[in-house]
Amino acid sequence: MRVSKLILLLTMILMSQLANGQTGKIPDGFRPIFNGKNLKGWHISRSTHQGSTPNFFVENGAIVGKEKPYGQGGLLLTDKNYKSFELYLEVKLDSFCNSGIFLRSNEGGAAYQIELVLPGNTGDLLGERLNPSKGAKATDREKVWRASGITDGWNAFRIRMAGDIPHLTLWINGVQMWDVEEPKNDFIGEATEGMIGLQCHWTAVYSAAAGSGMPLTSWRPDAAIKFRNLAIKELP
Repeated sequence: MRVSKLILLLTMILMSQLANGQTGKIPDGFRPIFNGKNLKGWHISRSTHQGSTPNFFVENGAIVGKEKPYGQGGLLLTDKNYKSFELYLEVKLDSFCNSGIFLRSNEGGAAYQIELVLPGNTGDLLGERLNPSKGAKATDREKVWRASGITDGWNAFRIRMAGDIPHLTLWINGVQMWDVEEPKNDFIGEATEGMIGLQCHWTAVYSAAAGSGMPLTSWRPDAAIKFRNLAIKELP
C-alpha cells in the first residue's frame, strides 16, 4: 500500500509539473542567443566586483557556471545590448549555489536581477549594484518548482522587461509570479538598455569579516548553475 501511495504521489507531482508549462523547447517567436555549442556572442565581464575568473563552459547543450577558484565568481554577459524584450531560458540550480539573471546590465554588473539561490529567494526581483524602487517576491514558486530528484530539475523562466521606466513580469514554468511597474528608472544616468547577464556569485574565502552576508556555505564546492534554451524576443 505504501508503494502504491508513493507511485500515486509521484504521478500527481509529474502531472502538475507538465500542466505548468513544458521545458526543453524554445517558444515560438523567440530567437536563440546561445547556440548550444560554445559561448560565441557572450563574454566574461572584466570589471565586475564579483570576480573575473568564473568557470563558465558549455556541456551537453547548456551553459554551466562554477566558482573558480572556490570563492571567486564573475558574470557572463551577452555581447549585445537589449532594451525592451521577453527573455526565455531554462535553469537547473544546485542547492547551495548563488546566481542570478541580470537585466539591462552594464559591464560592471549593475542591473535589475532575478535571484537564483537555493535554499533562498529564487525568482525574487532584486537589484545588483542598484537599488530598485520596487522589488517583488515569487511567493508561489514552490507550487510549480521542479526539484532535482523528483523531476529533471529544469525550470523555465520567462521574463518581460519593457519601457524606459521598466515594467517587469516573471513567469516560472508558465505561471506568473509577479508584475511590477517601477516608479522610476533606477539606473545611474537612466540607462534604457544593457546586456543579459548570468551570475556566478563570489563567496568569501579569507576571513569571517569578509564573508559577512555571503559566507562560503552559500556556495558548496563544485556546485553548478546551468542554463539552456536561452532565447529572446525583442519588443518595439
